[in-house]
Amino acid sequence: MSDPLHASSPTCAQALRALSRYPGRTAFAWPGGSLSYQGTIDLIGHIQGVFMRLGLQPGARVAFLTANRADTWCAGVAAQLSRLCVTWLHPLGSPGDQMFQLEDSEAEVLVVDAAAFHDRGGELAAQATWLKAVFTTGPANYGVDLLQAIEIEGHASAHCLARPDDLSTLNYTGGTTGKSKGALRYHRENAGAAAAILADFEIPDGARYLAVAPISHVAGTKVLPTLMRGGTVHMLKGFDPEAVLGTIARERINFTLFVPTMVYVLLDHPALSRTDLSSLELVLYGASAMSPSRLVEGIERIGPVFSQLYGQTECYPISVLRKADHDPKTPELFLSCGFPIAACEVKILDDNDQEVKTGEAGEICVRAPHAMAEYWKRPDTTAETLKNGWVHTGDIARKDDRGYMFILDRKKDMIVSGGFNIFPREIEDVLSQHADVAMVAVVGIPDEKWGEAVTAVVVLREGAKPDADELINLVKTRKGSAHAPKQIQFVKQLPMTGVGKVDKKMLRASFWSGRGRMVG
Repeated sequence: MSDPLHASSPTCAQALRALSRYPGRTAFAWPGGSLSYQGTIDLIGHIQGVFMRLGLQPGARVAFLTANRADTWCAGVAAQLSRLCVTWLHPLGSPGDQMFQLEDSEAEVLVVDAAAFHDRGGELAAQATWLKAVFTTGPANYGVDLLQAIEIEGHASAHCLARPDDLSTLNYTGGTTGKSKGALRYHRENAGAAAAILADFEIPDGARYLAVAPISHVAGTKVLPTLMRGGTVHMLKGFDPEAVLGTIARERINFTLFVPTMVYVLLDHPALSRTDLSSLELVLYGASAMSPSRLVEGIERIGPVFSQLYGQTECYPISVLRKADHDPKTPELFLSCGFPIAACEVKILDDNDQEVKTGEAGEICVRAPHAMAEYWKRPDTTAETLKNGWVHTGDIARKDDRGYMFILDRKKDMIVSGGFNIFPREIEDVLSQHADVAMVAVVGIPDEKWGEAVTAVVVLREGAKPDADELINLVKTRKGSAHAPKQIQFVKQLPMTGVGKVDKKMLRASFWSGRGRMVG
């Protein structure tokens, strides 16, 4: 398999090394409790002892359904140290989606955060009759209480048994364009991810990181880098704007990660102006583009702390738009997803896998040590996505002459209207700059004359009056009549996926189902 001389050690081993450096420091804190670096190592060791006694084969999948908790993060590390492969169920997913992932991954163990998901965990455990073990954090009327099991287990030292060619993680895609797929990584693919993040993201020394988005997804990729920097991970379960603002002020948080919708909620919250956010040094945002006018507002009111990340389940991270790139004097860069990180080789390729000229549109294709190895049990899709050894991201972008990338859209979201290829993102970028627009999503809906009619679904700022013609003319002036929406619908809110992206599948379905009207 891989050459052990050239393979970096597994991330679970990196976690143990990071934790052993500052035994007395606080590794995790949450409302009502905390855990030291030494306590974290001990907890990982105890849980590893419980997992080892199950006698599972190397690579067996352990599924987690959990809110942001220190003990379940420790259980994930313990599973990987024990040569098991972790798969995180989406905490905001539907029962059907979570069940699909349990079945598709062929999970043998399920770990449930009983405080947050007691009933849902019970339903899944009852349906997944093939599971060899179900653990809960705290007592439940099903499964084995993991916290009690480690008391019985007694002391066990954490020890890395994993090798570079053992399965490490099976992360499922957001499913915004179809059925969710499992992106598989062996330890050798995961090994460099934390170092790549530390090399290119401006994570402060002694990081005080606020994890508010689910650690099952991108927010979780910042936990190990924080610990490698000798920092503390402060955990909140879910996004409550008052709790977020209060925690930043009280704990002097210097680093966090939000999806754009969270930033909008904070900017609109009355408590923002009376909260001391001066400790913040870095606010990472990602998952979707942020409205340039709201970014300027964020920089004015919160500070020059914003940095955009770009990546996907198949390869994360890919690029970063750093704090210095967020200059209100050059807002055109706000629409960029940044410059490729050092560990990533990025090319913009056409449909024949030839590099396009600077400024022309093509697909972002990536080679990186931390890219996935394959899609789980999907050889055909793997061959398509990893064609010629490059991850074909499905994102259409152009590069400027400095190498900054500007995403035009998802390949699958492209609208073909009147014979023109139209990328919704270009129209959304124009409309989101209008002062009255809080959020916007553009989709193509079936149309006898045009094939697909460009339709903009708009959420207005508080107090703004709907004026469809003004918005249509704005696009016509900036982009030409082919891009101008044929209709604009005003709604109170847009449907969102669990990871905070606009659910275009659901938006389109509401039109394609024949109703033709969005209900706001």
